[in-house]
Amino acid sequence: MAGTISDVVRTLCLGLPEAAEVESHGAPDFRVRGRTFATYAVNHHGDGRVALWLCLPPGGQQHYVDALPEACFVPPYVGPRGWLGVELDRGLDWNRIDALIREAYAHVAPDELAAAMAPPGRVSPPTEGIDPEEFDPLSPPRVRELVDGLDARCRALPEVTAIRQFGNPAWRAGKKTFASASRYHRRLQFHFRVGADLQSQLTMDPRYTVPAYLGHNGWIALDAEDGVVWEEVESLMLTSYRHFALKRMLKALDLPPPADAS
Repeated sequence: MAGTISDVVRTLCLGLPEAAEVESHGAPDFRVRGRTFATYAVNHHGDGRVALWLCLPPGGQQHYVDALPEACFVPPYVGPRGWLGVELDRGLDWNRIDALIREAYAHVAPDELAAAMAPPGRVSPPTEGIDPEEFDPLSPPRVRELVDGLDARCRALPEVTAIRQFGNPAWRAGKKTFASASRYHRRLQFHFRVGADLQSQLTMDPRYTVPAYLGHNGWIALDAEDGVVWEEVESLMLTSYRHFALKRMLKALDLPPPADAS
């Protein structure tokens, strides 16, 4: 066993009886007969962690958080249900990590599958860390340049602030988000609210898709991985901005440019 942290995680989780990997909310879930026993969370919403979230029996979370505070934590969302977060790059022995994975699997799996687990073997630790692009999908210079281009155009509008939203860059007109950027499966997307009618028209172009969660509110996603036409992006950006901006912001937007003092 060798490779990156991600390689070793998959080897350990998928080596258990009937274990399968399913993507959920952009992160790999490891499941047995439809029930999740582990989630692999890399820099989840920008938290800086390379971690497994494990579904442990009652009492397990508190035990390990107390016993191994340097590596164990209460994860978001599933933490209140007793799940344990385990950071994978904090020096915790990989045989201990394997034991925790197996404990989570045994808690979730049917008894006959839990009994069918092979005895644990000696785990070889990863020979590499995490792929920098897996940790931060927006890190490649060409991707950063495109996001910076959108950032400059959004910030030029009245009363716009840049924020992080679910770990991704986003821009607000006052208190309302009107644009965001994300990159999953190594495809950069820009997101704007354009309304249902324009959304329907745009999806005839294969570069456009209806994004999950926001699509029903008239949002559109533009694939920007291979570059963009900035005039097109600016039109989408302004459409979205005008929908959310307050009257004073629209008034400021529509003011004529100052006369040339020279």
